[in-house]
Amino acid sequence: MRIAMIGTGYVGLVSGACFADFGHQVTCVDKDAGKIEALRRGEIPIFEPGLDALVASNVKAKRLDFTTDLTAPVAEADAVFIAVGTPSRRGDGHADLTYVYAAAREIASALSGFTVVVTKSTVPVGTGDEVERLIREANPSADVVVASNPEFLREGAAIRDFKFPDRVVVGTSDERGRKVLGDVYRPLSLNQAPLMFTARRTAELIKYAANAFLATKITFINEMADLSEKVGADVQEVARGIGLDNRIGTKFLHAGPGFGGSCFPKDIRALVKVALDHDVQLRIVEAVLGVNDNRKRAMARKVSNAVGGSLRGKTVAVLGLTFKPDTDDMREAPSIPLVTGLLDMGAKVRAHDPVGMEQARKELPDIEYCDDPYECVKGADAMVLVTEWVQYRALDWDRIKSEMAQPVVVDLRNIYRSEDMAAHGFTYESVGRTAEPQK
Repeated sequence: MRIAMIGTGYVGLVSGACFADFGHQVTCVDKDAGKIEALRRGEIPIFEPGLDALVASNVKAKRLDFTTDLTAPVAEADAVFIAVGTPSRRGDGHADLTYVYAAAREIASALSGFTVVVTKSTVPVGTGDEVERLIREANPSADVVVASNPEFLREGAAIRDFKFPDRVVVGTSDERGRKVLGDVYRPLSLNQAPLMFTARRTAELIKYAANAFLATKITFINEMADLSEKVGADVQEVARGIGLDNRIGTKFLHAGPGFGGSCFPKDIRALVKVALDHDVQLRIVEAVLGVNDNRKRAMARKVSNAVGGSLRGKTVAVLGLTFKPDTDDMREAPSIPLVTGLLDMGAKVRAHDPVGMEQARKELPDIEYCDDPYECVKGADAMVLVTEWVQYRALDWDRIKSEMAQPVVVDLRNIYRSEDMAAHGFTYESVGRTAEPQK
């Protein structure tokens, strides 16, 4: 099938490359001429494991190409996916749908023959209705079905998530639309692709509800971590104990510095705004946002307490800046409020990240960046582990200790063991775990 992917950001580029790998003919469209030229040269604008090779192989096979002009790709397409950004709107937290609606208008003028136009971007309930209205207003004779097909990709594991999904949600009640999207996703399975067909508005809400629920699990276990520290419990064992109940599950029960990234914060804010527009108050979801925002800043106080209560004139080494491993994404990363909090308390901050430092410099220009973890900890009064990159899981602790001014480690991801750190002579703080043996 012929597919036009409008937008070459994270979702658009990963989805386009994976569709091409399925055997479809895919053209990715973006207004940014520099980005398109870079993609044609094989330069990938984001860090995602395996994406560069996937793009290169499908470009070589002539199943994937890139352009700034959507006219021909849309006219030839069986399905057109809108995968443009929907950032939080300044001032009110609503999803900014400017790019979605602009794409819909441009698509309308290029449609030829029956086409399914699909919103792949994360959008509020009712966006598909407006996209359809705009297309029919701009091109009344268009033979078009507008569907919703939200993405559920984890940064760092997006290709696997796309090719081996738990489910593919398709929002359309039109039989022709179901047939086209069924064919698009048929390569997922020899017999039955994991497709879930719903009404369009239901599909739009499923995406927001999924992100809100996962964020709620993270926030819940973070609050249990705070309680664990006060009562002398181990939050990791608490998480395992409740997670083994299959009604709860083990995923997203890892205590840490709070959630970030390009999806959870903005999508939850947008969901709250949509609910308020319909006179519904989502009290649990609102609390999740508030607790998470407060937690990120509180991590700086945790570091201060670990070094005796004052950071004035101290040097803090921060390992890991991106919001999660295997991505260079700094959007809403917990490291940002942590570092700004450390600076506000008078600390000097040095930082290292395996791939995220170029992006981090845009957000945190007033700190020193180091080429490796050992350079980063040199002369530091405390080391803070923020992002659980695999590169930090087997550090030379004797070397780390010899480089540091004070042997203090604050592990915000609980990847080290208290007894091991004590054996190496470190003062060690983690999240929701007590340093003393359990009674």
